[in-house]
Amino acid sequence: MTKTVWVFPGQGSQVVGMGSDLADVAKDKFAEADDILGWSVLSRSQSDEFSLANTLYTQPCLYVIECILVDLLKTKGYQPDMVAGHSLGEYSALYAAGVFDFVTGLCLVKRRSELMAQADDGAMAALMGFQRDELDEKIATTEGVVLANDNNPGQVVISGTPEAVETVMNGIKVKRAMKLNVGGAFHSPLMAPAAHEFDQILADVPFKAATVPVLSNIDPTPSTDADVLKQRLMKQMTGSVRWREMSLSLPEHSVDTVVEVGPGKVLAGLIKRTCRELTLKNVGTLDQVEAF
Repeated sequence: MTKTVWVFPGQGSQVVGMGSDLADVAKDKFAEADDILGWSVLSRSQSDEFSLANTLYTQPCLYVIECILVDLLKTKGYQPDMVAGHSLGEYSALYAAGVFDFVTGLCLVKRRSELMAQADDGAMAALMGFQRDELDEKIATTEGVVLANDNNPGQVVISGTPEAVETVMNGIKVKRAMKLNVGGAFHSPLMAPAAHEFDQILADVPFKAATVPVLSNIDPTPSTDADVLKQRLMKQMTGSVRWREMSLSLPEHSVDTVVEVGPGKVLAGLIKRTCRELTLKNVGTLDQVEAF
């Protein structure tokens, strides 16, 4: 039997105006989020691109909007067979799988965004079009840089000290290299202090067994075990996002349809380049929910 996986995008998929069409159908959810955050998700999502790109606001806004989309899909009777999320999107995936409730997840995302926004001692860069062996060797021989996001065979993100990131960018042949507008070296060992503080909070949060298997960032092996999912999440801030491996594993799990739940089509694009045989759908607006 074929299966459907819901995937949830993370930071970088935000767009100005996202969620505005959900204002009337999710008033209570937005109000609940605003009380927890101390600011308006809808107002921030309608602000300028620069402000919305601030980690402090991007992550909670994406989580809230993605969770609302999940609720709307489930109200219409739809359920995923599996879930996965890219970086921040893993929190939305865990919500969709019933591992924690909306408020618990938002409180975690709020603190996560605060800690990550404080990081200012690193850099990240996206690389596209390269020889994989050459890239792997360069990273292995360059101290202070790691593969942060292994997105698909032709697109990755590296993370580390500014000097080390520059060394890799300039040391191999790439079709395109672009520094990311972030203050910290996300998904690298440089995030260890923030991760340690966050893990102390996460340790006390009760997790439930997932209602459907979750493919985690640091380990794309499906699991529903609450303790396993928490341990994986604890390693996420310093570990690599193994999205390419996750994508390649989908046909092995009899998945034939991928539904990206959230703004944009970033994840659908990444998966398309890895597994062309999969059917890809996007649900990021109220119209798309109603047409699903």
